[in-house]
Amino acid sequence: MDDLYREVILDHYQHPHNHGVIPDADVTYEDSNPLCGDKIRMDMKIENGIVTDIKFTGKGCAISQASASMLTDEIKGKSLDELRHIDKQTVLDLIGIPLGPTRLKCALLPLKVIKAGAYGIREVDEEEEE
Repeated sequence: MDDLYREVILDHYQHPHNHGVIPDADVTYEDSNPLCGDKIRMDMKIENGIVTDIKFTGKGCAISQASASMLTDEIKGKSLDELRHIDKQTVLDLIGIPLGPTRLKCALLPLKVIKAGAYGIREVDEEEEE
């Protein structure tokens, strides 16, 4: 089963969904993971409290880029209230394979960027990461 998830991660890395920039975005936020060199920027278009479009750009490892691609698929069409409830476990479920502490930070960077942009929340709960 891990092989299937690894293939999905590789596919999202090589062919990311929702990759690009939204020129008239309502929310734009960028952050990086200095340990790994990952960098993610998220742009969101929000209408009536609903994320109608979301795109990302960035560079980094397969985990961070795949996580960004998967999260954009997950978030598009959701309300800001629903977005608030997306958490670490949601990301881990999308990734589907166990991650060590370093890779966990890579996987959670896109979520951190989304929440910081939308709500000003700068930290994602990484408790029990080992």
